[in-house]
Amino acid sequence: MKQIFILLLFSVKLMAQEKETINLSKSIKDDKKSIKTFTVIDQRPNKDIGSVMYHKDQVNVVFENNAEKDITDWFYKNNPVRGNDNFVLLLENIEITEDKKEKSSIGKLNLRASTFIKRDDGYHFVYRIDTVATVSSRTTPYLAQSLAKKTTLIFTDLFKSSYKLKPWEYSISENDLPNYTSLLKDKLDILKTETLKDGVYKDYYSFFTHNPEPGFIIETNTKGIVTKAVNGEKKEPIRNFYAFVHNGIPFKVIPVGYVEIFRDDQGLFIEVKKEELFPESNSSFIMIGGGIAGLIGSVAANVAIAAIDAGAAKKRRAMAGTEVSLDPFTGHYILPENFGKTK
Repeated sequence: MKQIFILLLFSVKLMAQEKETINLSKSIKDDKKSIKTFTVIDQRPNKDIGSVMYHKDQVNVVFENNAEKDITDWFYKNNPVRGNDNFVLLLENIEITEDKKEKSSIGKLNLRASTFIKRDDGYHFVYRIDTVATVSSRTTPYLAQSLAKKTTLIFTDLFKSSYKLKPWEYSISENDLPNYTSLLKDKLDILKTETLKDGVYKDYYSFFTHNPEPGFIIETNTKGIVTKAVNGEKKEPIRNFYAFVHNGIPFKVIPVGYVEIFRDDQGLFIEVKKEELFPESNSSFIMIGGGIAGLIGSVAANVAIAAIDAGAAKKRRAMAGTEVSLDPFTGHYILPENFGKTK
């Protein structure tokens, strides 16, 4: 009788440990048909993803088989035609946790993965996703299902973004893949050189590798604000570029103008306000020459704002700026926790 009772308890416990399978059903078709082979390298020390609760049941989020097989099958199902490139996905972290509040729970997904093109001389970095996604039980009781869907969407974005980008010129060996971040950062000229090349940089890769667009000259308006880059008859608004260097000073183009870029032993960062990175439609920043005068790190910019609207300049100075790092592997902002929130 005692053995039967223990068996029943064990059965109930198994029933309470449910699972949510990651459904890799989104299209990840490479329209260029450039890829010949695809390989998944799962370097996660712990292959378990994690779990969240649904009422009193623990729900484990899982792959149907394992990450390597499922993602490989998914890729080849969408890309039956072979090209010339050897495409590699490096899985660095997939972790799901739950933060239980008094009356609700927050499910959190941490996912980091990178893509490479493998050539004879080694692995050439292409792109990476390093993100945190959350979902609240206040919006859905099915945390596991929502987090599984987010996992698929993040991988889909990683693939589609990678197809559009050229591999980095620098290569690393397979043994060095776990340390690719530090190894590649050491090769980026923008993080080491003391004298920067004046000019405009079309994207984050050209900026971090310190290769400005050839032939372009920066122009300013009468108030000293950079407005465009000119190459013969070709004129490009400064907002069309990722960054530029003017008189040896680097600037990052943002929605409301541009900000000075600073450097420390950790990398590059800007000092910016949330309202300047994510301006609302009713923003009070002033339009100047096709751009908005919400400029930081430039005396000329603050003078220009003050000359047009003293109230806007005063409001800008009253909002505290925050250090926001620039990710050399994506060009994206690395926002600090609680960015832009007031106490």
